[in-house]
Amino acid sequence: MLVPFANCAAAGCAEAARAVQLPHLQRLLARLAPETTDDGDAHSFSPPHERVLARAHGMTPVTDGLIPLAALQVLQSGRAPGQEGWAWITPAHWRVGRDRVDMAHPQELQLDAQDAHTLLAAMEPYFAGDGITLTYDAPMRWLARGELFRNLPTASLDRVVGRTIDPWMPSGDAARPLRRLQQEMQMLLYTLPLNDARQRGGLLPVNTFWASGSGAIAAPPASATAAGLRITPSLRDAALQGDWAGWAAAWQQLDARECAGLADDAAQGREVRLTLCGESSARTWSSTGSSLWRRLASHVRTPSVPSLLEGL
Repeated sequence: MLVPFANCAAAGCAEAARAVQLPHLQRLLARLAPETTDDGDAHSFSPPHERVLARAHGMTPVTDGLIPLAALQVLQSGRAPGQEGWAWITPAHWRVGRDRVDMAHPQELQLDAQDAHTLLAAMEPYFAGDGITLTYDAPMRWLARGELFRNLPTASLDRVVGRTIDPWMPSGDAARPLRRLQQEMQMLLYTLPLNDARQRGGLLPVNTFWASGSGAIAAPPASATAAGLRITPSLRDAALQGDWAGWAAAWQQLDARECAGLADDAAQGREVRLTLCGESSARTWSSTGSSLWRRLASHVRTPSVPSLLEGL
């Protein structure tokens, strides 16, 4: 099980983490041995849960901002991504202030399939002009195929939601076409009748887009690690909205269900691997070698769950 946003740097998260009770996680970790640690940087384009996911699918080495998750999605859908670059395109709303521009949470847009198709139809010719094929996948996720995305590092949407966009914008000569395209879309969308209708209905206008998951992949090496991998979304959703009470409640639900189930699996001798991810780092524990670890741990005080989360 891979748990994104098991901890965050926000003060509200730290307070919630100190108060939350996770007895089944504690019981589970007592049966597992430390396996790997991924120490990173909270300012990297690729958050730790995406780096762990890339390695689980055999995509090594991992290059920051070039984890080809969009291409992997294409491959897993049964299609051949070929040698071209791919990326996810997310319709977005940027809040423009006096001295900063912030990314609204995608859920705030309340974008349905009909509006998304209207937006895509208006934007697609501009992408095509830059050699990019744009196709619909879901209201808040479109697939873009084009050479531009082969070697262009992009920041994960999980990095920029609710934050100022400047540190996460692609830079350098390779990013100029994308930044120009974003500017063109801002001008197009400002005059789009759909956005006028959305605002009259009390909805946020879509005034730009975000590119992420960029890179190219023909066929990733086979990896047994990805088999049976479960990724939990509940902590992520609460964290990106800054809902720390909801985050703590999601942790407790995760503890009562998934962690309890994994602890029972470990107790019955089944193979278990758990990875907890924060904004900087990730830690993995597994049942491999856990017997030796338990003998060693009996002589050392087991760290509390809050202290383990703080290290992420």
